[in-house]
Amino acid sequence: MKLIALMKKEFHRFFHDPRLIVTLLLPGVIIYLIYSVLGDVIWDDGKKDFTYDVAVYGESQITGKLEQAIGKDLVFSEAADLEAAKEEVNAGKKTALIVFSENFDDEVAAYVPSAEKKAPQVEIYYRSGDEASYSFYTIATQYLNAYESSLANKFDVNGEAKIYDFTDPDEIPKAMMSGILPFIVVVFIFSACMSITLESVAGEKERGTLATILVTSVKRSHVALGKIVPLSCVAALGAASSFIGVSLSMPKLMGASVGSVIGGFGFLSYLLIFLLILSVVPLITSLISVVSAYSRSVKEASAYTSVIMILIMLISLVTSFVPGIGAWAVAIPVLNSVVCMQNILLFQTSVWQSLVSVGINLVYTALLVFVITKMLSSEKIMYGS
Repeated sequence: MKLIALMKKEFHRFFHDPRLIVTLLLPGVIIYLIYSVLGDVIWDDGKKDFTYDVAVYGESQITGKLEQAIGKDLVFSEAADLEAAKEEVNAGKKTALIVFSENFDDEVAAYVPSAEKKAPQVEIYYRSGDEASYSFYTIATQYLNAYESSLANKFDVNGEAKIYDFTDPDEIPKAMMSGILPFIVVVFIFSACMSITLESVAGEKERGTLATILVTSVKRSHVALGKIVPLSCVAALGAASSFIGVSLSMPKLMGASVGSVIGGFGFLSYLLIFLLILSVVPLITSLISVVSAYSRSVKEASAYTSVIMILIMLISLVTSFVPGIGAWAVAIPVLNSVVCMQNILLFQTSVWQSLVSVGINLVYTALLVFVITKMLSSEKIMYGS
């Protein structure tokens, strides 16, 4: 009977505490939303609407067939200068360039496959680092290969020993770094802040030492700042160490040299990344402090913080899977820093956007410090009365 009574007590405690119920159920809801959003984005590649502005050098009836196959999203323009057209593709001004060998259609009609005579050529110049360009290249080569097979292999596609892909090989590891590194940095920052803040705020509240401080004449704002500032400094050291380690190891992980990837960034880029990280640390520390001050124990604060960490991870991953995030991101804390760091790593540095993001994060930090000050003044929150 005592066992049943104890079990009833625990069930009663759980089902009559909305905070415990939310803590238990919310992670599942968030995980569902995360995987649903990421799944829709990942498997939506074939549904993206691209407009293909393709230059054509030479003539062939194949261009008309490609227009029929792809539809209104494909626009061809005649290229008078071959080298200039290549430069336009390389610079991203044109989606791709199709080059037909001289008298292509007549050569195809008269060609008899043999080892002695070279087949007529179709060349497609593109950039694999550009989604639209690579999409067109994939669609065009698939169509051309199918058409070639129907003609008994009467021409070749990109059959010469040339470089058709204008994407710099170093762009691939840089692009991967831009997508993964900001996410890892934010996760390390959160972990560093979480490891020291929970015990300092929720732990002292649970042990009663925070209440001892609050009964003195010290200002509540000073207590809040006395927690946030040193905790942020300590967390920043841990986050900086993790950031340096990840930055030095990721290029090697991707098969590139550290110098080739990291050496391309100037002093301004490093300074902006440092400021962005520096603005996120007190923001996350303040957020965890608010949760810790609200919680009745370290265990409860840890449960709430785990849910927040999932949300932070989701925000940090958004830029890797959802393209087209604009300047409006500066208004959203954490996301603004992730977007700015990603742009810096892609050599698309926006100084004003980075500085505004730093300022916005500091404003949110100040608001959270104000909230903590009010919470420290509340007897209901601090003493549960």
